[in-house]
Amino acid sequence: MSANMEKSEPVIISIVTHNSDKLFMSLATLIESLGEEANVLIKIFDNHSDEEYRKRLKEYATIPFVEVVFHPANKGFGFGHNQNLLTASERYGIIFNPDILLKEEVITKLVLLLKLHPECSMVAPKILNQDGSTQYLIRQRLSVFDYALRFIPFKFVKKMFAKRLARFECRDLPDDRDSYVRMISGSFMVVDLAAFRELDGFDERYFMYFEDNDLCFKMEAAGHKILYTPRYQVTHLYERGAVKNRKLFLTFLQSMGKFFHKWGWHWF
Repeated sequence: MSANMEKSEPVIISIVTHNSDKLFMSLATLIESLGEEANVLIKIFDNHSDEEYRKRLKEYATIPFVEVVFHPANKGFGFGHNQNLLTASERYGIIFNPDILLKEEVITKLVLLLKLHPECSMVAPKILNQDGSTQYLIRQRLSVFDYALRFIPFKFVKKMFAKRLARFECRDLPDDRDSYVRMISGSFMVVDLAAFRELDGFDERYFMYFEDNDLCFKMEAAGHKILYTPRYQVTHLYERGAVKNRKLFLTFLQSMGKFFHKWGWHWF
């Protein structure tokens, strides 16, 4: 990593993958940006991908700051990140989707921001689509009704509740200063690993979806704050799998049920 990242503050980038074809684009961008003297560990946890995919991943294990772990079963998003982070020696960790694109300087700035705010345990940047538009992934409140609205295909219904959807997606957050928020997206989180370990990381009962919201609620309950900064951006090659894939949608519903059962049902 560049001289901007203090040698005393190494960072672990945790990536969990299962046959994600976008991972290789993400790694190419990240590794090129980091250069040869990276003060990071990129730890890739493979959730039992196909044999050909694993062969491609093994090629990255020859890079000094990349470690690849192959697991014999797909145990989910939270399980993989817990395996990477709960025993890590680094002070700061980045929960990093296999479809994220960013430059090294963004990592440097976000870690410094977390360091400068000891009351915070996590920080998130603005997350963009490939075309530069904003993905509205910050949440202050969750309800079953709001999730149902997002999946309803009828535009006239969404138009009726446009203001409510805008509140749900926190579109009113200022774009010129940082804000404390309640929930950030698991697609990209910078985490103080002492707080992460204190709370035993992700709840592994969620195979996929809602484990990020759950972690944020655990942080809040423990007295930690979460910071959102629009001053730094990453690109997320987002596909909304739960909308397109029946199996993923059922997983989404199961996780939603677990989340509201744990934290209280808010229907409206």
